[in-house]
Amino acid sequence: MAASKYQIDMCHGPLFGKIVLFSLPLMFTYILQLLFNAADLIVIGHYAPHEAMAAVGATMNLNSLVINIFIGISIGANVLAARYFGARDRRSITRTVQTTMTVALFGGILLMIVGLLVARPLLILMDTPENILPQACTYIRICFCAIPCIMLYNFGCAILRAVGDTRRPLFFLVIAGVINVLLNLFFVIVCGMEVAGVALATAISHAISAGLILRTLSVTREAYRFNLKKLYVDWKIFFEMLKIGIPAGVQSSCFAISNMIIQSSINSFGSLAMAGMTAALGVEGIVYVGSFSFHQTAISFVAQNLGGKKFKRIQRSLFNCFFCACLCNLILGEGFYLFGEQVLRIFNPNPEVIAWGLLRMKMLFTTYFLCGIMDVASGGLRGLGYSFLSAVITLFGACVFRVWWVFEIFPHYRTMENLLLSYPISWLLVAILNSTLLYWVCRRLFRAQRWKGGRIGGAKRPAV
Repeated sequence: MAASKYQIDMCHGPLFGKIVLFSLPLMFTYILQLLFNAADLIVIGHYAPHEAMAAVGATMNLNSLVINIFIGISIGANVLAARYFGARDRRSITRTVQTTMTVALFGGILLMIVGLLVARPLLILMDTPENILPQACTYIRICFCAIPCIMLYNFGCAILRAVGDTRRPLFFLVIAGVINVLLNLFFVIVCGMEVAGVALATAISHAISAGLILRTLSVTREAYRFNLKKLYVDWKIFFEMLKIGIPAGVQSSCFAISNMIIQSSINSFGSLAMAGMTAALGVEGIVYVGSFSFHQTAISFVAQNLGGKKFKRIQRSLFNCFFCACLCNLILGEGFYLFGEQVLRIFNPNPEVIAWGLLRMKMLFTTYFLCGIMDVASGGLRGLGYSFLSAVITLFGACVFRVWWVFEIFPHYRTMENLLLSYPISWLLVAILNSTLLYWVCRRLFRAQRWKGGRIGGAKRPAV
């Protein structure tokens, strides 16, 4: 199978350099995406009342809840495409791409309709204060109109990641992100649209990035070409995607549900606390870059080497991802906490808002390496096809645990510190459980393959 200059062969050659080459564009993509999102908050924070910033923050978890189930299915597409690419199975790659992008298009339209219908009731259910509810509804509804574009972009990126291409999604994000910032300034400062202007700029940028991804997949001559004139779903591929992707999507959605419950408790501290938490969230995403990028790296490297039957490279890939994720999260978490006041001032100059943001940094940023361990272990399990077990562990170890904490522990000690403590404890719990399961799965898989066909590493098994 011919390789383009953007692809990375994960099954041959030195591993660490390829992992870095693969993950760096992912990091920059994620950081730029967050910076462009942070630009929304910065524009709102400086050119609109703090209630507008709180309104944007109140919708974050709801937005994640609605789209994460389908984004999880894109992980299934990533695993399958990477596995078939490692096995050099062109026909299966083509079927996977056509199925993936068809599901993204029609699933995105369906999800947009559902999101528009449930937006206001869910915001009310989250105890969103009356003074920011209308603005929150406006923001989330405009964003939901862009869901088909978000789906196409994310599913398309999943296909490109599967073949080792993380650079072009970065280029596309730069283009769309710069346009997003310029439109933010125009709609908010020039047109005075506040929350609606920020949401409209975001929706337009999503449409641009989706168009660039579609063009890339449509004009390529590689096996992962997408033919817009032949939309179809290969049901075998689709159900395999669901088998891997639905647990991942349900897991992410359950995270969003538990975070919505925590957000409801944060809301009880008032709009200044909400604005402070929102400002810290804008920075927290950058700290999360190590977890995100090496989670995705683990999925692609493990799945592609599984398809190519390179079992020792799976183990080495995981060790590299664990090390890099922990190191990255430690450096970013401690660094941002050290300069937290200066960073938060960029979002909002209000001293009370900054104080609340610093509290979140103190509780979470210093422990983010635990999240890195949790996410890499989860990515390794998904790459190996054990998405369901990983999702069950994460569901109970993080999501159910956090909900239990809010209803059983938090009422006895109603402080923000106690509320935020549920995050690092849940990361530690899930990191231990997922890493233990990953060790067991790898040991079982390698042992089975070592003796398969009466051979050990290509040599016949010795007679007993």
